[in-house]
Amino acid sequence: MTKKSPASLRSARWFGPDDFRSFGHRSRMNQIGYAVEEFQGKPVIGIVNTWSDFAQCHAHFKARVEDVKRGVLQAGGFPVELPAISLSESTVKPTTMLYRNFLAMETEELIRSQPVDGVVLMGGCDKTTPGLILGATSAGVPAIFMPAGPMLRGNWHGRVLGSGSDAFKYWDERRAGNISARDWGEMEMGIARSFGVCMTMGTASTMTALADVIGMCLPGTSSIPAADSNHVRMASAAGRRIVGMVWEDLVPAKVQTEGAFRNAIVVAMAMGCSTNAVIHVLA
Repeated sequence: MTKKSPASLRSARWFGPDDFRSFGHRSRMNQIGYAVEEFQGKPVIGIVNTWSDFAQCHAHFKARVEDVKRGVLQAGGFPVELPAISLSESTVKPTTMLYRNFLAMETEELIRSQPVDGVVLMGGCDKTTPGLILGATSAGVPAIFMPAGPMLRGNWHGRVLGSGSDAFKYWDERRAGNISARDWGEMEMGIARSFGVCMTMGTASTMTALADVIGMCLPGTSSIPAADSNHVRMASAAGRRIVGMVWEDLVPAKVQTEGAFRNAIVVAMAMGCSTNAVIHVLA
């Protein structure tokens, strides 16, 4: 495949021409410590990172963003990290659903306002997947979604605990007096044993699976556990792939076909999805 001229990249408008705005962008990149040779003529890849100290599902993103950057650099791109709002299902009140569209708008405006040619979307906790993809779709630049991956399964006295589902189940048992305060405290320590999204078929696993089926992820990556070394390799592979997508001009509109959405609906029904899937797929 013949690559496009670097002048055709969005970022080239900012880093290449002999004008005052380009001078300002280059001088500020120099201020950070980058030489012009490090970014000029290369696809500039924005990495939209929804990490925060409150986002337990994304606790590994602080390290994983470096894996994405490594992949981008390997493929000849120039990575830049763009922090976005974190929507932790366990800490945001009263509900993260109020902020999904806020994340979508923030993602879209980050992409539109910054000189990036493509984006890697780092998310996974319930509303972050649809929020990130909605924003990137509207912005219209090549985009790939990097799913957070499910956490390790919970454990209590040899019983498997599912994050979310068993919390509700055993809370009813606790209120009924069928389990002790000590039992409840042990469950609290054992139900969520690593970073990553809920390992049950809640909204997080539903939406990352549907992002996978629609074609916004590397194929089959939505089910890689967050703590698995394959997740590290997947992150760098996503970084490499987005650079190729920029040269191919593979924007979301070319990926998100009617057939892709029909496949997503069939998969959602087959796997017993979260009912939130209806709201997000329609969006």
